[in-house]
Amino acid sequence: MSRRLTRWTVYVLIAIGFAIACVFLSNWQFERNETRAAQIELVEQNYDAAPVPLSAVIGEDGALDPDDEWRPVTLQGEYLADQELLVRNRPHGGTSAFEVLVPFRDADGRIFIVDRGWVPPGEGAEPDSVPSPPDGEVEVTVRLRPGEQLPASGRGAPEGQVPTINLPSIAEQVDGEVITGAYGRVISEDPAGSGSLGGFDSPTDDPGPHLSYAIQWILFALMGFIFIGYIIRTEIVKHREEVEGVPAPVKSPRRRDHDADVEDELLDVR
Repeated sequence: MSRRLTRWTVYVLIAIGFAIACVFLSNWQFERNETRAAQIELVEQNYDAAPVPLSAVIGEDGALDPDDEWRPVTLQGEYLADQELLVRNRPHGGTSAFEVLVPFRDADGRIFIVDRGWVPPGEGAEPDSVPSPPDGEVEVTVRLRPGEQLPASGRGAPEGQVPTINLPSIAEQVDGEVITGAYGRVISEDPAGSGSLGGFDSPTDDPGPHLSYAIQWILFALMGFIFIGYIIRTEIVKHREEVEGVPAPVKSPRRRDHDADVEDELLDVR
């Protein structure tokens, strides 16, 4: 095999490898787009659904079915205000706010963690004030959310605070049987507590750029082959010119006549 063909083979192999990588990345973006579409569909299905009792959604095992995320449920019972916890470094109001977690003892005796909202940071390590939950018997409506992971960095929090809403670790700080499969973001309280906390924004329905990214990776794969094809074609044209050489210049009629006269004179001399 000539050196030129070997080089072209390498070019094609590079294009194939690049295309395989682009296809992999494109499939990854298609999968992310499908996942995002499923998330949006779940929110649309559950977010404004009619509330049901907590026991109708969260069974004795305390687990949350992923299909029930964002679903509104009602709680009947009382807040355990003396076991309130603050979640630090939450992005609300353009600042690192605190979210207020208060354990709630439901009518069935289980304890459910309720996120009542957020408060802005104070001058020190804690917010300046935190509105109290209502006393006594209360009906609370919340939207179900899964718990969060512990920080990968291992960062902790001062006493009375937690770094994330990691339900198993929160359960260790609360007396009683705590449901660790889900917590709830408050929608309403009856009666309402004193003061007001910041509410939660509705989840966005933006599908994100995943589909456009997937199409771009496919185009990149095609462009790789086009680019390699262009390089090979350029080398072929250049090689053909070198083999055939530059055509001899065409003589003008006057020049041809002059050359003929010179030849005749040379013959006469001979």
